[in-house]
Amino acid sequence: MSRAINAEEGFGVYHPVLDGEECASLLTTLTGVPRSRAGSRHLLWHPAVSALAHDARLADIASAFLGRTPFPYRATLFEKSERSNWLVVWHQDTALPFKSRFEALGCGPWSVKEGVLYAHAPAFALSRIVALRVHLDDSEHSNGPLRVVPGSHRLGVLTDESIAATVQASPVIECTVAAGGVLAMRPLLLHSSGKMTTSSPRRVIHIEYADSPDLGAGLELAVA
Repeated sequence: MSRAINAEEGFGVYHPVLDGEECASLLTTLTGVPRSRAGSRHLLWHPAVSALAHDARLADIASAFLGRTPFPYRATLFEKSERSNWLVVWHQDTALPFKSRFEALGCGPWSVKEGVLYAHAPAFALSRIVALRVHLDDSEHSNGPLRVVPGSHRLGVLTDESIAATVQASPVIECTVAAGGVLAMRPLLLHSSGKMTTSSPRRVIHIEYADSPDLGAGLELAVA
């Protein structure tokens, strides 16, 4: 397994991780999973997704970012296709699922998504998390791959105005990843994706890991 990009920049591309047979099996297994326009959230209940989240190959990648045994707490299927073609504006991933509501500086506002409590978290909690995007199809220029601003995770939680200014002043990398490859990224890394211009789908299982379910200051992650 090789790494294509320096993880110190807040992300890394690893390939190959899964083989073609494994990707095909996951796609078949997930065929009947209910989907919204963009995919399906809260998938750690699914046996195949749970097994993938605990796979030693993914755990090794997550450990390289977190420095200790990773704790998978959330999994999402993202799917772009001709029927469901969407774009994502530049943003950071700051909302986390929690076991219960609490008061903590820098946390909130609260919301409920499919029965799970969510709040936007402070930078100290988000620095203890990494997401692994497992690509089940080739992610190419034509099917809306992820774009990132290297090193932007070090800037903390940004306002919309700061995000726009940072993107305008910074280099952007388009992360094309072959099927079976994994893109690892910090949640505060600025990222976006455009619409696809081809009939080839882009399906990704996005698994998030923390270094512990307890992020400190009363922040206890829920498994989703």
